[in-house]
Amino acid sequence: MLARLGGAAEADAVRRRLAPRSDPLPPRFRVERRADRKAIEAWWQERESDPAAIADPATLDTASLYGANIENMIGTVKLPVGAVGPLRVNGLHAQGDFTVPMATTEAALVASYARGADVITRSGGASAALLADGVVRSPAFVFADIGEAGTFVAWAAERTEALRAAAEATTRHGKLESIEPFIDNDVVFLVCRYTTGDAAGQNMVTIATEALCRALLETCPVTPRCWFIEGNFSGDKKASYLGLITGRGRKVSASVIIPEALIERRLHVTIERMLDYARVAQLGAMLSGQIGAQGHYANALAAFYIATGQDAACVAESATGLTRMERRGDGLFMSVTLPNLLVGSVGGGTGLPSQRAALELMGLAGAGKASALAEVAASLCLAGEISIMAALAAGDFTRAHHSLARGRR
Repeated sequence: MLARLGGAAEADAVRRRLAPRSDPLPPRFRVERRADRKAIEAWWQERESDPAAIADPATLDTASLYGANIENMIGTVKLPVGAVGPLRVNGLHAQGDFTVPMATTEAALVASYARGADVITRSGGASAALLADGVVRSPAFVFADIGEAGTFVAWAAERTEALRAAAEATTRHGKLESIEPFIDNDVVFLVCRYTTGDAAGQNMVTIATEALCRALLETCPVTPRCWFIEGNFSGDKKASYLGLITGRGRKVSASVIIPEALIERRLHVTIERMLDYARVAQLGAMLSGQIGAQGHYANALAAFYIATGQDAACVAESATGLTRMERRGDGLFMSVTLPNLLVGSVGGGTGLPSQRAALELMGLAGAGKASALAEVAASLCLAGEISIMAALAAGDFTRAHHSLARGRR
């Protein structure tokens, strides 16, 4: 990087290039909350770019369906969607053989997950269980000193029921499960944990927590110097140890025991070689400071989230967890545990046309399906761990990417 900045002789030129400019400002985009043909066509008429691929006729005809999900809408961007399956899931909530949609531009990805899904299904299916459910928001309060901070925490603890009533008055589906204070001298974080029904619930818990905080501050004997609805403690859209340990969203574990003969026939590797790789991978995760230890949950979740209308930015926190592998009898036990799956079967982008169709493909659209959706998502991650770890253990990883990605371009 330093070499690219140039030596001393080029310092003045670099400084001029990087300096703030006082040129006349370009026209500012006005935030447009409408999503309709007229607004989109007007936007493109002011520009020389060809709108055909983004503002195509189908998009213009259905633009009003997107109004609740975006501002300044200028069209849609299409991604290829691949199908993985059948993926057999034996869950507390998800039962059956699922066809799972994945939206991605990464060649070889769907093929890899399809291989893992096939192995799981031939092994009798993934055992999947929703273990916990709780979305967190963590408002922060700054006081004059630690004494005031302690008074505030004690006051809040005595009024839990009143605060719960204030929070739950803002939502039909959200329930406040707990308020957990964390004090750092004169700063207090209140870790507010909610269940959110069938929605992922990010907006739901924000609105509920705002009401909770205002109800608390109306009667509290100490007034904070300032307060913030989120103190960057909850792990929202970030990998965190809090999320890994206590969970944020839906915590799910999925496992399978793969017969040794099936591993050798379908994955072209031995159990011993898989375990050799597992030991190295665990060491690599520990030495590099990973939060959790897993192969590539993000690949599954990004493609699954985009296809089904989830908040794709939540992959940053959802793709943490632990993959385990050990010999059990004449088979290989593999499991994944994901403590932060932010998924919902209602709300957000789940009602958009393509995303709704993707959920319907699995039979998991609408109310009452979020828990099953989370178990399928975890089982999909398990399929990906099986396939990638087998490829790395067998020495097939590079060859597969060359033949399925670069080799066909």
